[in-house]
Amino acid sequence: MKVLIVEDEVLAQQELNWLIKEHSQMEVAGIFDDGMDVLKYLQHHEVDAIFLDINIPSLDGVLLAQNISKFAHKPFIVFITAWKEHAVEAFELEAFDYILKPYQESRIIGMLQKLEAAYQQQHAPASGNTASREALTINLVKDERIIVTDINDIYYAEAHEKMTFVYTRREAYVMSMNITEFCHRLPDSHFFRCHRSYCVNLSKIREIEPWFNNTYILRLQDLDFQVPVSRSKVKEFRALMRL
Repeated sequence: MKVLIVEDEVLAQQELNWLIKEHSQMEVAGIFDDGMDVLKYLQHHEVDAIFLDINIPSLDGVLLAQNISKFAHKPFIVFITAWKEHAVEAFELEAFDYILKPYQESRIIGMLQKLEAAYQQQHAPASGNTASREALTINLVKDERIIVTDINDIYYAEAHEKMTFVYTRREAYVMSMNITEFCHRLPDSHFFRCHRSYCVNLSKIREIEPWFNNTYILRLQDLDFQVPVSRSKVKEFRALMRL
């Protein structure tokens, strides 16, 4: 797994380079302190991940990531910066993680482990002859941090105007996108848009209770909250659940 470090502070470069080599199997293919130099390098070389500072010369980290997001080969982006206010922009660019300076070694180690696992998943052989491999993780935002989350940890999502609230067993996340956009990021084999305001993880349904007008209320594992199935979704839901 080849990676780049993009950082204009020499001590930060050295520290991150040491942490990567000490705690992962990644190969540091290059260290840069200028955004335009990185863009030129990537025109002729492919890497699997980029550890990217935001405040760098020529082309800042956010603009650089926007350019990289248009590449056919998209490396994982890990923002490492002192500027926490850019976390939402990083999420919109589907950054893998967002780590604030000064570095905490335990935080870096955890990120490196997740990054190597995500890379292995990305390059694992597809199961079956024609089935495509689906993403197993999704980025959620909490307290200006990007949390890489296993999709199976999500129980349901709920629309709140232009925002979407996402619920796991113990946490709630507020996403700055509507529920339609959020649901498009989830695999259809795991999640069902059961209502205009709700999307549910099918594997978390504990009980299907008949409700008025021949609709249903869904009780979920571990949670007290009940998710409705709208009349317009009943037929599709019955077929899906073989009712």
